Amino acid sequence: MQVSIAMGDVAGKAALGGGAPACLDLEELLATRLLVQGNSGSGKSHLLRRLLEQSAQWVQQCVIDPEGDFVTLADKFGHVVVEAARTAEELARIAARIRRHRVSCVLNLEGLEADAQMRAAAAFLTGLFEAERDYWYPLLVVVDEAQLFAPAGAAEVSEEARRQSLAAMTNLMCRGRKRGLAGVIATQRLAKLAKNVAAEASNFLMGRTFLDIDMARAADLLGMERRQAEMFRDLSRGRFIALGPALSRRPLSIKIGAVETLARSGSPKLLPLPQAPQDAEQLIFTPAPAVAAPVMRRPPAAVPVMRPTEDILREVAALDSSAAAAEEGAAAEPALFPEIAAAAEEERRALFARLLRAIFVDKRAFYQTAAVLYQDFQVRCRIERVQGGLPALPEFRRLLAFARAGVGAEAEAQPLWPQACRLAESLSNEEVEARSVFLALAQAALLGAPCLGDKALARLYRTSSSRRVHSLLKHFEERGLMVVRADFSGKRIVTFPDLQIETAPGRPEAEDRIEPAADSTALTPAAQEENGAGAEEQQGEAGESLTEAEKPEAGDLAQESLPEAANTAAPLPLL
Repeated sequence: MQVSIAMGDVAGKAALGGGAPACLDLEELLATRLLVQGNSGSGKSHLLRRLLEQSAQWVQQCVIDPEGDFVTLADKFGHVVVEAARTAEELARIAARIRRHRVSCVLNLEGLEADAQMRAAAAFLTGLFEAERDYWYPLLVVVDEAQLFAPAGAAEVSEEARRQSLAAMTNLMCRGRKRGLAGVIATQRLAKLAKNVAAEASNFLMGRTFLDIDMARAADLLGMERRQAEMFRDLSRGRFIALGPALSRRPLSIKIGAVETLARSGSPKLLPLPQAPQDAEQLIFTPAPAVAAPVMRRPPAAVPVMRPTEDILREVAALDSSAAAAEEGAAAEPALFPEIAAAAEEERRALFARLLRAIFVDKRAFYQTAAVLYQDFQVRCRIERVQGGLPALPEFRRLLAFARAGVGAEAEAQPLWPQACRLAESLSNEEVEARSVFLALAQAALLGAPCLGDKALARLYRTSSSRRVHSLLKHFEERGLMVVRADFSGKRIVTFPDLQIETAPGRPEAEDRIEPAADSTALTPAAQEENGAGAEEQQGEAGESLTEAEKPEAGDLAQESLPEAANTAAPLPLL
């Protein structure tokens, strides 16, 4: 589908029929990226605002805003304003949710130092870039003042912040297209922008500039001769030279059209001076009294109150749960025989637990979304002819976290297990994978088993990245849920301060092996035979490939046997 948005009007003597609309092919822009250049006051921010307003209904947008000018888009177009005064891990998780839910947003960096701005932008862009493949939807990423985040040389910031920011900008412009990211970068000085970032843009909008080095580089990008670069000095405010497959095959002068929203800060306007008072010198040089009346100032513009993302998600989950409970309460009738009703409910829960364990016999199920697993669960319930209603999706997510973690009857029998479940409730109900990691580690600590390795935790977290696992464990530590440390042999130990328990030492690089579920009655004989043959073949190949030095130690064998104890037929508890 081809979507053209009007950027303004064609201008100049070379344009046939001057005043014709200047259109931008949005679909072509998503594949070829855009570079906007112009000195301060040339109209770059006005151009970006026009582009964002015209394309808001067609594509998801993300604005990296160092000055807080674009937060006004939220009033008319519904952009979510993300305040950047957060940790890097939280910004990365918010960016992942932005891609998952396809919400347009503005990352407000106003008020941060240059070093903090670079770190926050790098974390947010990295979160957008590393989103899961299922959420690689088209996303227009607009970066204002790009020379701050991709400097050509050494900047007055730490080397680590510069390296992180430059790497994130390079990923956006060089590798972002396959992930659905379309970079739109605007800069005041082409000479200060990293060349490997600017070179990836195929569309250009060049505004007024005066420095010879910037004019020469702009002429090179547009394929013009050096003597023609003088034209950039004569451009008026809001007029740009356009070139690129999404704009024009030949250099074209365009005048950017009007916008619907206004920035919080605008260009200064001339105002007449007030009449000078006769006692001006006395007013200036007389010291103020010790106690002066408070100066009345105009209150600043209202800024949206920043709320933690976890609180918002927890409120949504509570509303869903309360609504479901209200519906069940309205439809339910008083039971004539409470003992029989309780036994039937316990039997249903045991059946749900068995069906969920049967799903995770296949290792590929760990990498499916909750929605996909919910469909599979519904099919299995119909096969088993389950009577009555099935658990709603919020309740299914709770059950799913226990099934993913392989919680068994031995762990549930521990006195501290209810308290561990209450700690897991502090995690959002949407974060099923994070809950399963927490519950699996809590189970290992209660049973005195070795700490799970990175590969096993990555499988529970529905990823193959050890870096994401380490980031999750660090998030748990920041929230005070656990403490992760290593002994002198390099093995990992996880301590739960609230429970006063810890896991046995375990190798982070330990292999991830899934034993067949204890309850295999839910599988067909052919499926049981296939799973058994596959497990024997895998163990045979692993045994032949290991040397004596590489064979697992006794602690690791205990860790690998943990899922076998967890797959007992006990029902899953409800959080």
